[in-house]
Amino acid sequence: MNESEFLNLSDRIFDQIETALDAGEFDVDLNRNGNVLEIEFEDDSKIVVNRHAANQEIWLAARSGGFHYRLQDGAWKSTRDNSEFFTQLTELIHNQTGATPTF
Repeated sequence: MNESEFLNLSDRIFDQIETALDAGEFDVDLNRNGNVLEIEFEDDSKIVVNRHAANQEIWLAARSGGFHYRLQDGAWKSTRDNSEFFTQLTELIHNQTGATPTF
């Protein structure tokens, strides 16, 4: 995939996250600035989703650590343990809010 395709795919991921969190009953603030989407919670903690075009990866940072995801067989898979991006993001948001988003 070329850089333009990666940027389009990652834009869709950001859009999907924003749509799901706006549609649900989540008390979060969403801040999107270029390559970064911040999800800020009531306690001022954050989950940060970042796209890294050079590696064609989506990076996810939370209190529990940092994760890198690469597109493999149509899904964004962790470079560390092969977990799926939206599964991990759902768990992280649930841990923060007690609610479970649907992506």
